[in-house]
Amino acid sequence: MSAVTTDPASSLDAPSDLFRLMVEAAPHAMVVVDAAGKIAFINRRGEELFGYRRDELIGQPIEVLVPERFRDLHRAEVGRYAVDPVVRPMGAGVELFGRRKDGTEIAMEIGLNPMASSGGSVTLASIMDITERKRIEDRIRRANAELEQFAYIASHDLQEPLRMVASFTELLGQRYRGQLDAKADQYMFYAIDGARRMQRLIADLLAYSRVGSQGGPLVPVACDSVVQRVLAVLQPAIAEAGASLDIAPLPAVQADEDQLGQLLQNLIGNALKFRRDAAPHVRIAARAQGDRWLFSVADNGIGIETRYAERVFQMFQRLHERGAFEGSGIGLAIAKRIVERHGGRIWFESAPGEGTTFFFTLAAAGPAS
Repeated sequence: MSAVTTDPASSLDAPSDLFRLMVEAAPHAMVVVDAAGKIAFINRRGEELFGYRRDELIGQPIEVLVPERFRDLHRAEVGRYAVDPVVRPMGAGVELFGRRKDGTEIAMEIGLNPMASSGGSVTLASIMDITERKRIEDRIRRANAELEQFAYIASHDLQEPLRMVASFTELLGQRYRGQLDAKADQYMFYAIDGARRMQRLIADLLAYSRVGSQGGPLVPVACDSVVQRVLAVLQPAIAEAGASLDIAPLPAVQADEDQLGQLLQNLIGNALKFRRDAAPHVRIAARAQGDRWLFSVADNGIGIETRYAERVFQMFQRLHERGAFEGSGIGLAIAKRIVERHGGRIWFESAPGEGTTFFFTLAAAGPAS
């Protein structure tokens, strides 16, 4: 970072007065550093942020604003910038911290802008204090982790007593079927059906919570083999629906293999479930999109109205009466969470009665081609 001048009171190169006014009016801290790495100018917002007066910083090495533990990293970053001085963020992908006069640290984002002056090349650094934002992000991260843990523990602990309720209710139904009046048999059926639905719901809640808390590493995964494994699991449903599938050759991606299987199982399962009178036809394909792959899972089912584009990916959202299609309403929420954990995105294109195509993106395991 370079200096425009070593005298903050003197004028800069034309149009320096306008430049100085713009820097002073900037909402963020602005620091000009010379080729020797010394501070040549700092605006009022910079004085407020770091707790120094301007005359205390002019001529000082920029390292006075860098915590001791980060100075080696800072020097390395400055060296990389000197080789290729272009407009860019400093330390992309690295957490940056500054040091105030009182010794406290602040989280920062820094933008670097090379400039020229009569004294040589200079760098204007725009510094944004993101300490509060980081604090909020950390609080949200902790809250989400606690929520995931609560969901997992609650769901796990509910399974055993519910299993007992379901099992003994079924035994009662088998033991006394026909010995009680019709209403009693009907009530028994409702109890058994409710227990089974609750078991499915808890299983889906566990699957949802595990996406974030128990995900495996993202490694190269061959999608073709994952799809074949999923189809083996879904074979009874495929046969029952009389479905046909058209699967194009699929690539290798960076993924958690189990979660990729869950994602594909949920999307293919939806295509089998939400069908019209005609036999389901499911098409799975992928095409390169930069360093990612764009996957599509298309069906000829009942379709989805576009006004439900966000709602379908929310938990417990059902677009039909409970009796029309069974399920917990969590499947697509799980799919969305898996894709987002992999750094991708998921969406759909559809029209009622004309089928639905779900799209999602995943990082390629190697050059996408």
